[in-house]
Amino acid sequence: MGQTGQQRFLGSRAWMRSCLSDLWGVPAQEIPLHAPPGAPPSMHSGWGFVSLSHSQGSALMAWSSAPVGVDLERLNRPFASEALMRRYYALSEQHQLKGLPKQAFHQSVLEHWLIKEAAIKWHRGSLAQDLSHWVVAADGLSASHQGKGLQVDAHCRQLGPWGIAIVSACEQNLTGTRVCLS
Repeated sequence: MGQTGQQRFLGSRAWMRSCLSDLWGVPAQEIPLHAPPGAPPSMHSGWGFVSLSHSQGSALMAWSSAPVGVDLERLNRPFASEALMRRYYALSEQHQLKGLPKQAFHQSVLEHWLIKEAAIKWHRGSLAQDLSHWVVAADGLSASHQGKGLQVDAHCRQLGPWGIAIVSACEQNLTGTRVCLS
């Protein structure tokens, strides 16, 4: 890891501890965060669950009392929405999305992507192995893993120039989730 990557890593972990310190009302150095390089962050038993997403120099962290997953992307991010959909989305998703006007299509493909990535983080899966297996419901409020029988409730929203998705196994956990954006 280069100096810039190492600084980014250390800065993000310090920022996470600061956010959690504010939430718990304890000094940052007392936050039992386990966040080694290359692994998803976790909290010690009894401290809840965290999820982290990075995008273009910003970060989003969520904390919940139950497992949670988040993803963050710039809304104006250029990407080949048609090709992405054909490669990674189930036929049911493709049929639902194809009839949308161009701008709504692009936005919906991005929202599905956000939910899929958040779901992968929720179940601590692999983007390469699990992306094609997560299917977002037509209403965008849930997703299911076609190979493992997993299901999550989902919430997508816009926060300034960002699109964010938060997922959990229970919608009630979504309302109690705390988020921190830098």
